[in-house]
Amino acid sequence: MDNFPEDLKYHKEHMWVRDDGTIGITDYAQEQLGEIVFIEVPDEGTAIEAGEPFGEIESRKSVSDLYAPVSGTIKEVNAEVVDAPEIINEDPYGKGWIAVVDMSDPSELDNLLTAAEYKELVAGEENK
Repeated sequence: MDNFPEDLKYHKEHMWVRDDGTIGITDYAQEQLGEIVFIEVPDEGTAIEAGEPFGEIESRKSVSDLYAPVSGTIKEVNAEVVDAPEIINEDPYGKGWIAVVDMSDPSELDNLLTAAEYKELVAGEENK
């Protein structure tokens, strides 16, 4: 469960972003959701705003918003996860990426959590 790649930045709503603008949900999030059955992501060219919902992810247990970790325009959507969302359960940091964002302000990465900070956040949630 302690899967927090150091090269990623994390949003408190359990999203991750790579410095190239690739975004996805964290291993912790996919574990909490359980079996993911559907994902809805806007089309390429859609503008998204950091901290705002931009899509939905649905599991057998619940439906959750996907929150944008950074602002920008969706450059690419991972068609594989749209067709087979369970890939996110299997490989949330690899093949299970959700989209690539052309970041409008890369300095927003500085406002996100490091792997250590995100790990602390998750530990706090588990102790509730």
